Amino acid sequence: MVPILSPNIEQYLNQLNNQQASNDALGQVMEERAARDDFPIIGPVVGSLLELLARTARASRVLELGSGFGYSALFFGRGVGQRGTVTLTDTDSALLDEARQFLTQEPNGCVFEYLQGDALELAASLEGPFDIIFNDIDKEFYPEVPERALSLLRPGGLLITDNALWNGDVLDPQDAAARGVADYNRMMYSHSSFQTSIIPLRDGLSISLRVQ
Repeated sequence: MVPILSPNIEQYLNQLNNQQASNDALGQVMEERAARDDFPIIGPVVGSLLELLARTARASRVLELGSGFGYSALFFGRGVGQRGTVTLTDTDSALLDEARQFLTQEPNGCVFEYLQGDALELAASLEGPFDIIFNDIDKEFYPEVPERALSLLRPGGLLITDNALWNGDVLDPQDAAARGVADYNRMMYSHSSFQTSIIPLRDGLSISLRVQ
């Protein structure tokens, strides 16, 4: 993995974030689960950013394309609070069951919905508009996301994509996953309906505003 931030800067950001989230017992339990099983999650610094973006956008409907065991949904749920709904999707029903078990412990008033199946196929069956769509599906399918998201996302809504730098492999993509991410990034930066920026946190977070 190519380090995006120097280890000292990353440690500094984590220490600051820990001050803000010192009483986040549920988040810590979920982080321990991820570390124990080497399951990739966005981590608390990016999680805090997702919560902030949801609050800033005054989001009430969030759709996750790929949810795992619900770690990112935890932060979106905190961002939308009692006014909102977060829809989780995953092909693995066991992960969605685990997400349900975790998220029922979160007393923020958010409604969580759980849909099992292929995220893009499920998205095709949903009705918008959504305020935020979070993309974390298999990387080779990233180029299929923009048009699907465009049909569901409100003007002024956000398409947020994890792993936008993909361990640095976007610099010289050699496999289907890296090519998928690199192609997606090019598409989003040239797309007439989105304004995009990549934040170099963790593995890169792409944030795209729907402008049309």
